[in-house]
This record gives sequence, structure tokens and C-alpha cells, in this order.
Amino acid sequence: MKARTRMPEAMPERLRVMTWVRTLWPYLMEYRWRVVAALSCLLLAKLASVGMPFLLKYQVDHLTTVDDAVSDWWLWFPLGLLLAYGSVRFMTVFVGEVRDVLFGRVTERAMRRMALRVFEHLHRLSLAFHLDRQTGALQRDIERGTNGISFLMRFLIFNIGPTLIELVLVIGILLANYPPVFAVITTVAVVTYVAFSVRVTEWRTQYIRQANQMDSTTHARALDSLLNYETVKYFGAEQREAQAYDGALAQWEQARRKNRLTLFSLNSGQALIISVAMAAMLMFAAYYVIRGEMTVGDFTLVNAFMFQLFLPLNLLGFVYREIKASMANIERLFELLDEAPQVVDDGKDKLQVSAGRIVFDNVHFHYPTGREVLNGLSLTIAPGQTVALVGSSGAGKSTLTRLLWRFYDPQQGRILIDDQPLTAVSQQSLREQLGMVPQDTVLFNDTLRNNLLYARPDATQEELERVAAMAQLQGLLSHASQGWETMVGERGLKLSGGEKQRLAIARMLLKRPAIMLFDEATSSLDSTTEQNIMQSIRQVSKGRTALIIAHRLSTIVDADRIAVLDQGRLVEEGTHGELLAMRGAYWRLWQAQQSEGGEDATADH
Repeated sequence: MKARTRMPEAMPERLRVMTWVRTLWPYLMEYRWRVVAALSCLLLAKLASVGMPFLLKYQVDHLTTVDDAVSDWWLWFPLGLLLAYGSVRFMTVFVGEVRDVLFGRVTERAMRRMALRVFEHLHRLSLAFHLDRQTGALQRDIERGTNGISFLMRFLIFNIGPTLIELVLVIGILLANYPPVFAVITTVAVVTYVAFSVRVTEWRTQYIRQANQMDSTTHARALDSLLNYETVKYFGAEQREAQAYDGALAQWEQARRKNRLTLFSLNSGQALIISVAMAAMLMFAAYYVIRGEMTVGDFTLVNAFMFQLFLPLNLLGFVYREIKASMANIERLFELLDEAPQVVDDGKDKLQVSAGRIVFDNVHFHYPTGREVLNGLSLTIAPGQTVALVGSSGAGKSTLTRLLWRFYDPQQGRILIDDQPLTAVSQQSLREQLGMVPQDTVLFNDTLRNNLLYARPDATQEELERVAAMAQLQGLLSHASQGWETMVGERGLKLSGGEKQRLAIARMLLKRPAIMLFDEATSSLDSTTEQNIMQSIRQVSKGRTALIIAHRLSTIVDADRIAVLDQGRLVEEGTHGELLAMRGAYWRLWQAQQSEGGEDATADH
């Protein structure tokens, strides 16, 4: 995927809206016949709406002129008018409901497509973005953005345009049938109303953005605290968390209060303009009735037109301010879409692993903080070899695995698998060939079975049982209340650290990738279980390339080769015996662990 050009913050709103419309237009056209049918219902409803005041006028005029000399059949005329008036009013509402039903499918599909598009894009973004994100705030941004799209599509098409058409029709009717003063008052009122609404809404949009930001912040704060429930308990920090959450809520409350006060100003001003206009219209209508230039039916028609006109106009004010709020919501959604991945997936070829040879060629890498982690590192892992990486914390061991997965790209140098540069192959084909057991295992809030099947959904029960045995999971499965269907809890919190690590090992074994990576894969296990699992790992990785990052050196003494890293450089390389004979960096690490009993320091819990 090519990196998208980020939308400039200084881009005029008109251009931003055009960009959004171009993005949403294909979703409208997906159900074009529904859009056409909905617009037809809209036109029919507006024609019926404009015709209703005339039916009311004729009814009133007839009732004020009827006398005893009128024949009996003429008395049925007002009944017909009443029935026609009721039918037209029902038709207006009914057709509007049909319109909403027809167009509802369009908006729902657009929301679905857009939410999926953002979801897929977030998974394409680089690890650096996800390390900085707040999950709760991100989820709220997506939710508000998709809802804003629904509102924008529905009301932009079915309220603003039709209301303007109705305004033109009413002003034309008033100008053609009555003194010009009515059309003038209507025009002045509409212009004043729109200008006031636009000006005040623009002013209060800043408070809408503040309220949205505080809403996202409070949700992120609550989610972060709940996800770290155990840490809160370890430090007795419940009160601190509550105070921090209340502080975020206080800022949200203040932003909402400003939003509410500005809304009060907007609504009050709009109501004043409408009231003054209606009072002036009715005063002139009454004046012309008294002079005999208009009938009581005309008075009723003007009154009905005013109610009918200012009701959608008042709704137009609501729609405009809600559209502005929706645009503020959509703005953040499109900002997410405009986030460009730091690692661009532009490889055209599919990775073909025939032997599994890995080459790190003069690799230089630093994180965005600027600290150089790898400094000209060169390392070759021969096909089928098990190579262990050791070194002090910060030496660059885990960074090598992140580069191999292309979570990041090196600033200089190359990484090749079977002579294929990683930048030349697609990330999907690369990751299909790699398997990983991370140091910190995070599981889905699902069953043991489904967490294991995540590696290969089509795996058989026999295969599940086999890898469970290799990863020493039989004890967990036999004691679990529901066996394979036992829920592991959010992030696997119902399992111990060792149980999660064994499940991660089983999951990787089930995938059986061409290249296996283990990042402190047994750090949470007791020594006996660790030795058993390492034996299983050696068995399953036989003939496959494996890269093991280890802290406890006793687990990798029989590795084909051991590479010692220090400050981003390869300082020693060889077998366990060869490195001890050198009496260098590896020998010092080994002596330190032997004296401290480091190999037995960590136990499963």
C-alpha cells in the first residue's frame, strides 16, 4: 500500500468536505436505485407539503361563506376537503418514512464500509503508531466518526437541499398570489436566520471539538485503568485512579457546559428571528383581511405556510449545527485514514523460503527517540540452524526480531531471507513464513481452543492435542472447568504467566512456520517445564531455521551457534564451548549467572 498524503491542517473546510464527499460517493452509488427512489419519495412529500395550506385555505373560505341557501350536496364539499387534507398529511408522513427505510440501507452500508476501511487501515499502520495510541480514545473516534458519516449523508441529502427547494417554492407562491411584503419578510427572515446560524455555529464548533476530545480522554483513562486492574491493586492506587478519572470527567463537564451554553445562545437567537418574522407576517395578513384584500382562508394559508416554512427552517438550523458537529467527528476519522504507515508494504514478490538462510547486512537502526540500537550489525544464520542471541538489556536482541517482522525498517543496511530483500516481498507473504513466541504473551478474550486455532483455523483436533502435549498444556486442560472451551479472560488474565507462555508456544508450533523466533519464550516457566519444552522446541525446529533470544544461558547451551550482542554490535559468535574458551563477553555472562543461580531464578506461578 502506498503511503497516503496527510491532509494539511490548513486545508480550507470546503476542500476537506469535497475530499470526504469523494471518499463517500462510491458508497452512495452502491445502492443507486435506493437513492433515486428515496429522492422520488422526497419530491412527492415536498409537493404534498406545499399543497396542504391550499386545502386548508379552501376549507376555511368555504366555511366562512356557506349559508342556508346553499344546496345540500355543496355541504359535502368541506368534508371532501377535510378528507383530502388528512390524506395529504398522512401521505407526507408515510412517504417520509418510506424514504428513510429506503435510504437507511445506504447509510448503514456506508457506516459498515467506512468502519471496515478504518479498521483495515489501522492494522496496516506501523508498530510505532500503535505504541503511541490510546485504545479507548481511538475506539471513540471511530464510533463518533461513523455515526457522523451516517448523519451527514442522511441530512445533507434529505434536509438541506429539500428545505431550500421548499423555501423557494413558498416565496414564489407568496410573491405570485399576495402583496410583496410577505415574500420580503420571508426572504429577510430566512437570510437573517441562516446568517445567524452559520456565524454562531462556527463560533461554537471549537467547544464541540473540546467536548469530543475530553470524551475520548475520559474513555481512554477509564479503559487504561481497568486493563491494568492488577497493577492498580498492587500499589493500592484505587483512590489515585478515581481522582485522575474524576479530573478528566471535570474537564469533560466543563467542555460540555460551554457547549450547552453556546447551544442556548444559538437556539434563543433562532427562536427570536422566527417569532419576529411570524408576528410581522400575521400582522400584515390581518391588516389585509380587514381591508378586504385577503380572505380569512388566505390568512390561514399564510399562517400555515409560516409554520410549515419555519419548521424545516428551524430543523435546518439544527441540521446545520449537527452537521458541523458531525464534521468535527468525521475530521478525526479521516485523520486516522490519512496516517501513513512508516513501513510501506510495496513489495511485489511473494517470499519463497527454500532453505531459510537469514542475513543481516550492516544494519543500522534507531527508534524515533533517536538512540541508536543497532550499529552496523552483520549476522548470517545458516539454513536449518538454531542460533541464540544473548547480551545485556538494550543490546538490540528484540529489535532484530522486530526488523525481521518488518515492524520497522532499518535506516541503513539490508535484511535478506534466501537472498530475497525483505523490502522486495509483501509483508503478508513474509509473515506467513515466520513464527513468533513473544516474551509478553497477550491472548484474546476467547476459549483456549480458539486462541490456539488463531495460528491455523483449519487445524484438526488431533493436531491441537499434539502441540498441547509438546507445550506441556495437558495439566491446564485437565484442570480447566470446561477443557478446551475454557475462557482465558481479557488479555489472558485468567491464566498464569507460565500457562500463557505455554499456550503461545503451542500456537507457534501449530503454525509450523519455515522460520521460528523465540523471544524469552520460557522466561515464565520453572526449570523442569522449561527443559521439557526446550526439548520439544528442538524437536520441532529440527531442519528449520530458529532464532532464540534468551536470558538464561542454560537453555541455549546446545544451540548450533550463539551470537553475543553488545551496544548494537556483534562482539562474539560460536558454540557454547567455543565462547567459554574465549573467556570474553559470553564467559562473563555465564559466570555471572552461575554465581547468582540465574538459571533457576524464574518459576512458573
